[in-house]
Amino acid sequence: MWQLVSGAYLGWALGANDASNVFGTAVASRMLKFWTAALLCCLFVFLGSVLGGAEGMHTYGSMSKTTLNTAFLTGLVAALTVTIMTWMRLPVSTSQAVVGALIAVGLFFGKLQIGVLGKVVACWVGTPIGALVAAVILYLLLGKVMNLLGLNLFQYDFVMRWGLVMAGSYGAYALGANNVANVTGAFVGEGMLTARQACVIGGLSICLGVVTFSRGVMLTVGSGLVKLDAFSAFIVILAEAVTVHMYAVVGVPVSTSQAVVGGVLGIGLVKGVRTVNRRVLANILVAWVSTPVIAFVFTYGACFLGQRLGWL
Repeated sequence: MWQLVSGAYLGWALGANDASNVFGTAVASRMLKFWTAALLCCLFVFLGSVLGGAEGMHTYGSMSKTTLNTAFLTGLVAALTVTIMTWMRLPVSTSQAVVGALIAVGLFFGKLQIGVLGKVVACWVGTPIGALVAAVILYLLLGKVMNLLGLNLFQYDFVMRWGLVMAGSYGAYALGANNVANVTGAFVGEGMLTARQACVIGGLSICLGVVTFSRGVMLTVGSGLVKLDAFSAFIVILAEAVTVHMYAVVGVPVSTSQAVVGGVLGIGLVKGVRTVNRRVLANILVAWVSTPVIAFVFTYGACFLGQRLGWL
């Protein structure tokens, strides 16, 4: 099962790019230290992976029939794509990279399941929009609650810190439950891995990415797109967590990066569109569009080469 190396690498890339988005706004607003956020993220990502990751595994397993070698190939190409975007400090969708690679394999071998693909793509569109709407609603409602409480400065700081810890922990759990399928979902079925084994391996590899290489993307999302205060950071994380958890229950892996950016944009709309850094937003949107395309092109080319060499 040496092919699992690509799955572990993809998990590391996901952790470096996506996982710490659940705490990125808290770190950027200086309410939590990076290492506190990273360790909490690891704990709850793993719990979410093991306890709630099986549904997404079945979705990816049914999208395109894979062998060990094609599963290795999809994981490797998706991981390389996400690594490049991480190096550029851009929050991209690991889900899009994986699905782009799976589409290439399915089309090349004539085994693509169009119905499952349509469900996944529809959820991609709904993720940032849903998080944006959730952020606006939560900001307005919880803002009124905070005003009614009449907290002094020290009480406000205490409530915000613990609010960020709880919302971030919930977000990390939702991330693990939803996104672990991106990492090892292609290996489930055909006697390769059980869903539980895939959840454990995927969860551990995501944690490794969080603690080794996630700081740069954290700061891009947390402070580059919209300047956030502590309350706004809390709302963004909570909106992201609710949105991603809903898709985890449905069994469709979506991107926490897209959910976080949607939440941040929701805050930007409440505070005024002028607070949104349009150049950073444009770069993020370009990365989102190009991610599945890059993964598709390289995977299709690799399939062609692998077949010619007798490897696939």
